Amino acid sequence: MAQDGDVSKAADKGKEKAVDAEQKVDDSQKDAAGKPAANGAKDDGKADSSEELSEEDQQLKNELEMIVERLTESDATLYKPALEAMKNLIKTSTSSMTAVPKPLKFLRPHYETMTKLYDEWPAGDDKTSLADVLSVIGMTFSDEDRQDTLRYRLAAPTLDIASWGHEYVRHLALEIGIVHNKRISADESTTELVDLALVLVPLFLKTNAEADAVDLMSELETIDKLAQFVDEDTYARVCLYMVSMVNLLTYPDNEQFLRVAHSIYKKYNQHTQAMVLAIRLNDLELIQADLDDAEDLPLKQQLASLIARQRIWLDLPRNTPDEEKVNETLFNSQLPAHFQALGKELNLLEPKTPEDIYKSHLESSRVAGMTNFDSARNNLGAAFVNAFVNAGFGTDTMMIVDNDKESWVWKTKEEGMTSTVASLGMLMMWDIDGGLDQVDKYTYLPEPEISAGANLAIGILNCGARCDSEPALALLADNDKLHHKDPLIRVTAIMGLGLAYAGSNRTDILDHLLPIIQDSSENMQVMGMAVLACGMVFVGSSNATVAEAIVMPLLDDERKPDLTDKWTRFMALGLGLIYFGRQEEVDVILETLKAVDHPMAKATSVLASICAWAGTGAVLKIQELLHLCNEHVEETDEKKGDELLQPYAVLGIGLIAMGEDVGQEMVLRQFGHLMHYGEPNIRRAVPLALGLVSTSNPQMKIYDTLSRYSHDNDGDVAINAIFAMGLVGAGTNNARLAQLLRQLASYYHRDQEALFMVRIAQGLLHMGKGTLSLSPFHTDRQILSRVAASGLLAVLVAMIDAKQFITADSHYLLYFIVTAMYPRFLITLDAETNKPITVNVRVGQAVDVVGQAGRPKTITGWQTQSTPVVLAHGERAELEDDEYISLSSILEGVVILRKNPNWEGSK
Repeated sequence: MAQDGDVSKAADKGKEKAVDAEQKVDDSQKDAAGKPAANGAKDDGKADSSEELSEEDQQLKNELEMIVERLTESDATLYKPALEAMKNLIKTSTSSMTAVPKPLKFLRPHYETMTKLYDEWPAGDDKTSLADVLSVIGMTFSDEDRQDTLRYRLAAPTLDIASWGHEYVRHLALEIGIVHNKRISADESTTELVDLALVLVPLFLKTNAEADAVDLMSELETIDKLAQFVDEDTYARVCLYMVSMVNLLTYPDNEQFLRVAHSIYKKYNQHTQAMVLAIRLNDLELIQADLDDAEDLPLKQQLASLIARQRIWLDLPRNTPDEEKVNETLFNSQLPAHFQALGKELNLLEPKTPEDIYKSHLESSRVAGMTNFDSARNNLGAAFVNAFVNAGFGTDTMMIVDNDKESWVWKTKEEGMTSTVASLGMLMMWDIDGGLDQVDKYTYLPEPEISAGANLAIGILNCGARCDSEPALALLADNDKLHHKDPLIRVTAIMGLGLAYAGSNRTDILDHLLPIIQDSSENMQVMGMAVLACGMVFVGSSNATVAEAIVMPLLDDERKPDLTDKWTRFMALGLGLIYFGRQEEVDVILETLKAVDHPMAKATSVLASICAWAGTGAVLKIQELLHLCNEHVEETDEKKGDELLQPYAVLGIGLIAMGEDVGQEMVLRQFGHLMHYGEPNIRRAVPLALGLVSTSNPQMKIYDTLSRYSHDNDGDVAINAIFAMGLVGAGTNNARLAQLLRQLASYYHRDQEALFMVRIAQGLLHMGKGTLSLSPFHTDRQILSRVAASGLLAVLVAMIDAKQFITADSHYLLYFIVTAMYPRFLITLDAETNKPITVNVRVGQAVDVVGQAGRPKTITGWQTQSTPVVLAHGERAELEDDEYISLSSILEGVVILRKNPNWEGSK
């Protein structure tokens, strides 16, 4: 509002120009010696004549001066007609956008006279009418301390404000904002200002200035009253603007905006949009209420599919067939069938082999023979690639074979067997019954590594889908597994529980994990995984019981020597995940951590803090983290445990910024600076943060930067950059990235660790044969999935020291990434039959239409395709015609369509 500002600036500029012109004339009239020219008088005359008004303007000026004169006379009967005439002249005048209207220009010199009259006149209609006029003329004075427009408007609040035009209303709103802030500072009453503002709001809404209405109410902190002013025509644009503002607001204003928009959507029966906001608020009671309010079964199922996509666990009654169907949607039971339908439509059911991905024949012939030597390490890389590429399709050529002796498991060794067996879970992802049959044969083999892999496979199978019989709980929470003498079996059983029940808030899972966390004799690897599993199960719940249980071992003096262990970082992460996205609620834990007398306490509090502000785009938090990166940390023995502080800060910059587009652009520059000037431990984290900011969104500027870092002198930086390239391209089949990774395979053919990471990145790039995404954002990038982000963070925290975990013997930690894997499809179902139907949709780049006039197009550069379709990052779909009505406001994931009763077909 302040930009378009007030008319008075234009008037002042006009005055300055006139003074400048006179000055120039005076200067030209002086001779070289500085004396006035002889013909000065004549020139003066010319100068005067140039200021002469046109006949029409002169007449207007005279008329206005006569009206002002009448107001100064003693006859009070003249006042009313004079004021009416003055108002009429002001309202009927025309002017250009840049000029002050003529009547205001001519009345300006008489303004002080009229204000004196106002002070002298007795109260009454005439005085109110004069205040009305003075309020309008007051616009021509931009003096910060005056605010006359508002001052005189408050003296005449009942008169018609709208008749003075839109620019006047905007100027008045601007002054209300300024005076409101002054009165708040001085602790004075603001009631009359709020009452006046509420008169302006309908005027803004009527003239399609929704943004001005929302801004004014936001400034005056009365946004909760907005619902009473919107109607059928304005609510959609108002809510769109409000929701887009949320990223720029601080807590608690951001939550208040979401709640007000939610109530407006509910009022106008926009159930799916209301549900999206309830999910963003992370308010389980509101989510449950929205689901209960849905009028019919198809709508309930549409809302249930949104809830299931966010991995929120609701347990509904099952007394009727309809309730059974809603539960089926909540359990994601149909996900494997929908994914297979997509594969069939796109002709992707044929399994791919790792060699199809490596394309070794395109690698340099000089090294081709050397990269293909048969080693357990290479075979392990192939197992990961096979798992990522064929994920969810249920078929491959290496693991699901007729003869168990030919299974790829036997071509790997030790922990490699664990990851290879676990890959079965990824191949059969979401298909719980079919997957358990495949995993079963490995469960009871004598090798502990294979048994451990089967535990992990069961957890991966159940990640993102649910089953009444709860096989994950039955098989993994068994005492024999959770307290097995082999730590690997215990770790994988705990990991499996964490993956299967991520986001569920199930207290019965806590009963199994708490004894492990509280056992002071437990080794740090098992304990770290137990805390992380708890963090994933209760992610974003701010559950005080769980948080307290996790903090207790950190306060235990007996455990102090263990806190320098490399696995302690997962305890820190587990604690942070409890408060994921909860913003200021994390302060309690940050205060508690100050009592922990150990260097790792500071790193833990940074990790907890970045989790709490994840995806908010909070600029102040990013600045705090940049300050941490600025410090020079001496690598001394006393500081052991503090070395992760700066890498966490770097990850945090990416994690906080990724929810907001402008912030993303800004932090890319900061990462460049950190890479140039940062300490070695900071440089290792930068590629990972880049990958996090742009997950499954291959932007050229990012993957080219990562490609440079992948040849860095520091081997840790290079390995992390390679992994980040996989993360950025995950599930996109990006041809340029594929070429870069093939070149890296040739470049690193002698370096086993870097080559292994290249293989992982290649697998990620072709994940699900190009149909899956790792992006934690969904539903038109409005919602951040806490479960998806928790898995990504677990992998990235391990990758900070890749050579201690992923490229050593803990590569199975990579499977935490399954929490973020989801098909990037659009499947359309018929509301009557709940079966897939094929309709034409337009798919194009999403366009931001916030605040745009009229009914702008929401996509650009579209192509018409038939469902099911795969949506790339930043793409949006629309129905081609009105034959069907979508029950979801956003065409993404599973969308239920209802036949349009008014559809007449193509004529």
